[in-house]
Amino acid sequence: MSAIRWDLFCNVIDNFGDIAVTWRLARELQAEHGLAVRVWVDDLGTFHRLVHAVDPGLAVQTLDGVEIRHWTAAAEAAEPADVVVDAFGARPPDAYIAAMARRSRPPVWINLEYLSAEEWVDGCHGLPSPHPTLPLTRHFFFPGFGTATGGLLAERDLAARRQAFLGDRAARESLWVRWGWAPPGLDTRTLSLFGYGGAAVPALLTALADEALPTRLLVTESRVLPDVLGFLGTHEARPGERFVRGALEVGVLPFLTPDDYDRLLWLSDCNFVRGEDSFVRAQWAERPFVWQIYPQDEGAHWPKLHPFASRYGEDLEADAVLALREFWRLWNRNEASAAVLGTAWRRFWGWREEIDANAAAWAARLRTLGSLSENLVRFAVARI
Repeated sequence: MSAIRWDLFCNVIDNFGDIAVTWRLARELQAEHGLAVRVWVDDLGTFHRLVHAVDPGLAVQTLDGVEIRHWTAAAEAAEPADVVVDAFGARPPDAYIAAMARRSRPPVWINLEYLSAEEWVDGCHGLPSPHPTLPLTRHFFFPGFGTATGGLLAERDLAARRQAFLGDRAARESLWVRWGWAPPGLDTRTLSLFGYGGAAVPALLTALADEALPTRLLVTESRVLPDVLGFLGTHEARPGERFVRGALEVGVLPFLTPDDYDRLLWLSDCNFVRGEDSFVRAQWAERPFVWQIYPQDEGAHWPKLHPFASRYGEDLEADAVLALREFWRLWNRNEASAAVLGTAWRRFWGWREEIDANAAAWAARLRTLGSLSENLVRFAVARI
């Protein structure tokens, strides 16, 4: 297996999501499967913000055993790998594809698709797509939640690392101190907020401020931050700075590495997440979460949100599912009324214990599918 070379191509389209998934996959392929991996990225600046050790000025560098190349015209001169992965349709340069076709044994070519819970995914996973003019075939590989899909990204030791961290009081307290906070009191609810922003953000914060239960809201750097600052009546906030409005305490976190973001999810009682990468990590965190799906034109995202909510809640009581679906719907609709959103939030939170138990059972079920990297390697090796 160690002789197999992999090339992963990534266009940084929506800020951090595409490169976050690609980098997690690359690290798993190298560390857990012993593969020689190159990652081609067109935006090293964004990559650097996510992984500080990445030098945005270098055309070629190695990090965590993975070779990173700045995706420019230099990619055209590269010798194609044994397995070529287009992350979310990031098609390699034409000259690279032509070089793939000239090989005596063409590479296994895989298009890693976006995650979806829609039923049609099961039937399309693994399907071939012949190139119209070259002797190449690209296969569609879908992450997913069923046995007919590729599963989700997860390191082999992820569950063990989570349990060890949550069981280590000193490690938890050290992280809070590093972020400029004291550990929350037993009567304080901790929420994390990461999202695309919109009118629902100040509406939620208003509702939380008016509640009796003390809430600590930790905001990560994202498009949601300006809406939070607008609610607080300021234009900027330094990491570690705290603001109090009624029962709500708001803090802005420094930019988090992927590993620290995982720890934030583990520490929080409920996580507001978005897109794909944080959405997946929230599921592995085994905590209640609220998903803000990437909004698409003409409401194309709604048919993707509802199937997941149905799958995720199929073992919950009917009223709990209704509460979850209603709050998720209002959050994604960007409901601007604090009264409406607050009522839906309190109904959702009222089922917190049941949703929390369901989150753990859901993660256990996902683990039976095998990780996406394991399934992807098995799929590729069978075609080499």
